[in-house]
Amino acid sequence: MAKFQINFPAIEMVTKVEGGQVYVWDALRGRHLLLTPEEEVRRYVIAFLISHCGVQPHSIAQEYPVKINGTAQRADIVVIGSDLRPAILVECKAPEVTIDKSALAQAVRYNAVLGAQYIVLTNGHKHLCVEYKDGQYVKMSSFPVMRYPNQDVEL
Repeated sequence: MAKFQINFPAIEMVTKVEGGQVYVWDALRGRHLLLTPEEEVRRYVIAFLISHCGVQPHSIAQEYPVKINGTAQRADIVVIGSDLRPAILVECKAPEVTIDKSALAQAVRYNAVLGAQYIVLTNGHKHLCVEYKDGQYVKMSSFPVMRYPNQDVEL
């Protein structure tokens, strides 16, 4: 489906066409989802988190509920740490959406509720990773890597 340059390693997606629409299989949720540009980016991010960042599949929550000023919102991906608290907040944007201060502001609002140490923003070709450290967000040069107790994984 990609009509844009993806800045992630290639992955295989299981798709089906139904009613003229393309659906992708989400193994974590056990169901097919409409393959929108944003959903395609989400598939790549999840695969990358698992294959390159040490994230265990069972620690990934999608469409994670976040209440902002009494209004129900949803974070695209939240990685739950070994302490059972949000560790990484990921916001996926469609490829044509610019990763800018506005996109970061949305994620920071979500994170004011969630309290994750890391925020990742991506539109599939541009990524912004920040760490919340000493009361401020600091830009990172790469994606965060998760470490779990008793994890013997070389990344």
